[in-house]
Amino acid sequence: MPSTSGTVNKDLQAERDKCTFNNEEFTLWWVGGETKLKEKRFREDFFLNDPELQEKVPLHFLSHKELYEESVRKATVAFRKVRKMNEMGQDGVDNYSALLGGLLGTGILKQGNPLTVHYVMFLPAILGHGTPEQQAEWFGRAWNCEIIGTYAQTELGHGTFLRGLETTATYDERTKEFVLHSPTLTAYKWWPGGLAQTANYCVVMAQLYSKGQCHGIQPFIVQLRDEESHVPMKGITIGDIGNKLGMNGVNNGFLGFDHVRIPRKNMLMKNAKLLEDGTFVKPPSQALTYGTMMFVRVVICRDMAAYLSKAVTIAVRYSAVRRQSHINPDQPEVQVIDHLTQQYKLFPALAKSIIFKLTSDNLWDMYNQVTSELDKGDLERLPELHAIACCLKAITTADAAAGVELCRMACGGHGYMTCSNFYGTYGMVTAACTYEGENTVLLLQTARYLMKAWQQAQRGQELVPTVQYLARFLSSKNRRMDWDESIGGIVRALQTVAAGKLRLAAEHIEQRQKRGATLEEATNQTSIELARTADAHCRAFLVQSGCEMIEKGCATASPELAKVLRTIYHLYAYDEALKSLGDLLRFTTISESDINRLQAKLEDALTELRPNAVGIVDSFDLPDDVLGSPLGAYDGNVYERLYEEAKKSPLNQEPVNQSFHMYLKPFMKSSL
Repeated sequence: MPSTSGTVNKDLQAERDKCTFNNEEFTLWWVGGETKLKEKRFREDFFLNDPELQEKVPLHFLSHKELYEESVRKATVAFRKVRKMNEMGQDGVDNYSALLGGLLGTGILKQGNPLTVHYVMFLPAILGHGTPEQQAEWFGRAWNCEIIGTYAQTELGHGTFLRGLETTATYDERTKEFVLHSPTLTAYKWWPGGLAQTANYCVVMAQLYSKGQCHGIQPFIVQLRDEESHVPMKGITIGDIGNKLGMNGVNNGFLGFDHVRIPRKNMLMKNAKLLEDGTFVKPPSQALTYGTMMFVRVVICRDMAAYLSKAVTIAVRYSAVRRQSHINPDQPEVQVIDHLTQQYKLFPALAKSIIFKLTSDNLWDMYNQVTSELDKGDLERLPELHAIACCLKAITTADAAAGVELCRMACGGHGYMTCSNFYGTYGMVTAACTYEGENTVLLLQTARYLMKAWQQAQRGQELVPTVQYLARFLSSKNRRMDWDESIGGIVRALQTVAAGKLRLAAEHIEQRQKRGATLEEATNQTSIELARTADAHCRAFLVQSGCEMIEKGCATASPELAKVLRTIYHLYAYDEALKSLGDLLRFTTISESDINRLQAKLEDALTELRPNAVGIVDSFDLPDDVLGSPLGAYDGNVYERLYEEAKKSPLNQEPVNQSFHMYLKPFMKSSL
């Protein structure tokens, strides 16, 4: 159980006393069994109790430079401890995942880890793009951190639109070398984590030129800094991009090339190849080039669930401690959590954090299955994985950002304080709305896939699982589905919404083409509809996936826990349906009385969850150091902890600040 400083706030203890299920049973289900829970708690104790990883001064009081240096210090300490765990027999990829993820990792490095991109993108890029020979040369050194890498794709002038990247890699047949060059300022790489001062190697995505032809974006390994002195290599311009809304420990940088030469073997050639004479050999599928991005998008979905669970835990515990206003005027002020409006702010976000985590587990299994098929040369399900990963990344990041902000506002003025950790958490999740594909662009990529699936459905072709609902929609004689308020009915209704939007978008593209627009122009003119279609498709998938994963958990759960899990899921489904009312009115026969019943069901679900809200967030098993918030500490001593945090301000380290003598006193004594 998370740490406590001694006496537990009486209101918070009362919440725990009325919990109707066993916390440990929920936690075991949540983390994946007894072995995983034991490993998790050992790992947290091993890291969080190390004095070298304790926060001596809150990061928000440090300068940008000091914050980065402290982040590097902590990162090196943390990864040395991972090696120590390996020596102790406590090895495994879970140690790295925990240290790089949105829970333990951000508990230690609250503004992000400067080595994250090394592990999450540089190493996977070598595995995903490198030949066995290249992996043998680079992977071992990188895994042992003998070299530190990053992944440079985004440029000052281009991000999600990869074909627009300007960095060039021109093959010199005479010397068997590539010449990397940044022809313009906008061609400078911009944003890669760890690039500014941390990394000495990089996987660079650049336009490949040979024999006077451009062969598109390809990956190259480039040395950025000398391995001993860390001085930038000749022709390399490199630096830090400056302060950001969040993630200021990540060390994002810029990178320019001035005719930098690298050997031919430094082009990663597992997929596309360039022969010695400059002949280009295409990959089996262009999508293979983007495998690293798909992996990262899967990881992002899992992290969004983690960040949202932290925000919800903080807000739920605080709402149980904080008393505000009267419900009955002749009775004392009630806990904020007793207000139905507060429950409506927090409980759907709580449900989302759970559904997002379960769906990310589902997506992870799908990713591993498709990856194993790719290794056998089977590319059939690659487009489906790409489409669902794109829209899930877009929806989970957008919803997590909105959820964290809602939790902050639910905590009133105290939530606005940096020490509450909503600011830091929001900085993490809102950044994810843009990196690894800007969300609107990703939705349009999913929509492009859906348009192809729609055409397949019209031709009667067999459809992959995530779009099979299109066939049912086409076979239906009714343009509007009969409303069914069961959970299965809500899933079908949301799928009908997605299919109906897709049909209309396809018709509107066709109509615009008939009026003289090109296919590309017609698609752009219909892009609002297409993005909304992809959004609807993703939300239907989340509701369906959530239902399947919850029922899977309920199959082995106690009746008490199964009841709570189903209530969580029902709330999620009702909330998604009520937020889609306009679409349900368009594409189903839902009536005003149906809507009233749906609203009543949502309110009943809130009431059912109320006694167990604290129990549920306790079951996430998040230590206080991971939450990093006086508002959400396990003991509920909010006000004492807030006061202790306030005393840490540098302005409180002396009774009179020098500005009084330098500026205020002369101003106050002068005659105006």
